[in-house]
Amino acid sequence: MLIPRVNKTKTFEVSPHQWVIAGFAFIICIGALILASPIASSTGESIGFLNAFFTSTSAVCVTGLTVLDTGQDFSIFGQIIIMVLIQIGGLGFMTFGVIVAIILGKKLGLRQRLIIQESTKSTSIQGLIRLSLHIFMIAFIFEAIASVILSIRWVEDLGLKNAIYYAVFHSISSFNNAGFALWSDSLSRYVGDPTVNIVITLLFIVGGIGFTVIIDIYNKRMWHTLSLNSKIVIISTTVLSLVGFLIIFILELINPAIFGTLSWGEKLWAAFFQGLTPRTAGFNTIDISSMLEASQFFIIFLMFIGASSGSTGGGIKTNTLVVLILAVLSSIKGRDEIHIFNRRIANEYIQRALAIIMISLGVVLFVSFLLTITEDHLKHDFIEFLFEATSAFGTVGLTMGLTTDLTIPGKIIIMLTMFIGRLGPLTLAFALSQKKTSKVSYAEEKILIG
Repeated sequence: MLIPRVNKTKTFEVSPHQWVIAGFAFIICIGALILASPIASSTGESIGFLNAFFTSTSAVCVTGLTVLDTGQDFSIFGQIIIMVLIQIGGLGFMTFGVIVAIILGKKLGLRQRLIIQESTKSTSIQGLIRLSLHIFMIAFIFEAIASVILSIRWVEDLGLKNAIYYAVFHSISSFNNAGFALWSDSLSRYVGDPTVNIVITLLFIVGGIGFTVIIDIYNKRMWHTLSLNSKIVIISTTVLSLVGFLIIFILELINPAIFGTLSWGEKLWAAFFQGLTPRTAGFNTIDISSMLEASQFFIIFLMFIGASSGSTGGGIKTNTLVVLILAVLSSIKGRDEIHIFNRRIANEYIQRALAIIMISLGVVLFVSFLLTITEDHLKHDFIEFLFEATSAFGTVGLTMGLTTDLTIPGKIIIMLTMFIGRLGPLTLAFALSQKKTSKVSYAEEKILIG
């Protein structure tokens, strides 16, 4: 009797989420290998693979946390590699893949389009090639204009050649919300400089509101015709920026360590810049470690929120926060649905927002807990561990001075946190899980809440 052969071979399909994770990990590894080479160091000796891996992770994840001084410890070659990694990490490696495919005259299949959709956080696979081109052009235009303005501003301080180089580096770092600076004190020397403050701030705000919002504003230009997502992003960004500026200004007025030596104009610019930069930009014009604990805790709150969905920034995103706030208000008012601007938000977005916030809180608190163990010998206050964990997860790059003192386990923990924060907690969760549709519907039962 013939026995039929059963093929037990199971095909392993890689999901778009897994492709995105693999792509970012691959770029980080390549960047680390290059940065670990002696040519990338200012001394001609390797900075060590762990430091190179940390720097590459921070650059690709557009965070800005550094264990070495970017301007002093890296050669021009190393700094250019960091700049390239920032650009690739900020815009997404698939955006560059689309550009290469177009140059080579190759067509993108469904799988490639799904990966682009996941990489850009787009809601549809329609028009993804055009979106990728728009992302590339938007970044190029804003970074080019900012580079020209900053070059003119810095030519007297640095000379023409250095002014152009510094302008290009900081424009790319700002637009991609990376926070890498070539000065040891970040941008503190320009605390009261209107040109530097305005240009850098506009860059990371534009980069942080999301490319789909920029395109929507350019195409429609009228408030009532904008998409609901664009309206939510614009309003939330404006409110958080104003609140950030006012609270930092009011709190630090009573802190002589920060505002004691600054003129009133410098105080206003310092509060303006430091109230906006925690939204994943990572630059600072004042010493974070010298700020009041109330200000530091408020910055943690801003870093946790981050920028907007589909942008170069991190955090839980302003869209997520707004959806959850609206859900809470609707629950208080006894409504079954969420309405805003005469539109209804589906329940699936509420569940997604709740999942993102809960997972993000869990990650930040767990990382903070781990840092209290691995860095216990440093005798830092808990707020410094919480600050570092939130900054890494939100891909912000601000620090109270803990980064350079991290132990080897601490560096590894922060690297993993930056990676999770850049990808997003849900992307990682979807990549590690298998989606299963339940065919069983269970009986409903009430439980006590609150």
